[in-house]
Amino acid sequence: MTYLVALAFIAIIASLASALFFMLKNGTEGKRKTSNMARALAFRVGFSVLLFVCILIAWKLGYIQPTGIPAGK
Repeated sequence: MTYLVALAFIAIIASLASALFFMLKNGTEGKRKTSNMARALAFRVGFSVLLFVCILIAWKLGYIQPTGIPAGK
């Protein structure tokens, strides 16, 4: 599970960095604007939702247990 979470965070950061790159480069030097930045941000949102769903499923299946402050106290 640790590897899955780490891989998801790397994918999220990579798609955010690629969106930044496309934001800075698109439309410069006479090139047409493309939708690459929007696509990269959509992938980032998708990776984030997928990570959240995977964590919920792992918790329900018992692969991970919550720690910290007990609920209701």
